[in-house]
Amino acid sequence: MSHMGETTEVKVWDLPIRLFHWSLALTVSVLWITGQLGKLDIHMVLGLWVLALLIFRLGWGVIGSPTARFSQFVRGPGAIRDYLAAARAGTARSIGHNPLGALSVLALLGLLIAQSASGLFTTDDIFTDGPLVHLVTSKTAALLSSVHRIGGKVLLGLIAVHLAAVVFYKWVKKDDLVRAMFTGTKKVPMGVQGVRFANSWLAVVLFAVAAALVWGGLKVL
Repeated sequence: MSHMGETTEVKVWDLPIRLFHWSLALTVSVLWITGQLGKLDIHMVLGLWVLALLIFRLGWGVIGSPTARFSQFVRGPGAIRDYLAAARAGTARSIGHNPLGALSVLALLGLLIAQSASGLFTTDDIFTDGPLVHLVTSKTAALLSSVHRIGGKVLLGLIAVHLAAVVFYKWVKKDDLVRAMFTGTKKVPMGVQGVRFANSWLAVVLFAVAAALVWGGLKVL
């Protein structure tokens, strides 16, 4: 019996990745709002949470579920070229990030890490200083503050590209990425296998370590 055209529901995104994704999206949104409104005290606190989330994501990208691991989706130019060829032929099969989408993931994570790091050294020269401003000269703090502001604008552009890709996949490729990030599952052609999720308690421990590194590190410094 042929299964052509038939689909099945498989596991794709584990709970830790989904919580990370939506927590990051919410926190970055509020960070932008507080930055625009000049609520820098709130902005600084939320920036530390983003840093903890990013450290968690880097760790989960090594020890987490298969679709969370960087080794599963970060590929070289050849893999990207092969994916594009398969996509044009309609034979591309990917349940997690595809090799092309990996570039967007790396760009967003890289810029967010740069934003979080530079934010530690920023100052408005009036009321609010980053927690590590005392470690650098006033000239360096001014430079990093400028880098942080410019990075925020670049980040908005990357987010816009990300959202456009989500819309493209939803309406053109008929692949509902938002639903999958809520439910953890997605519909795939028969024969495509899902993944076995890593233990979520491992993620709890990892995030605790990430938070300890952020707030413990700031106390030491």
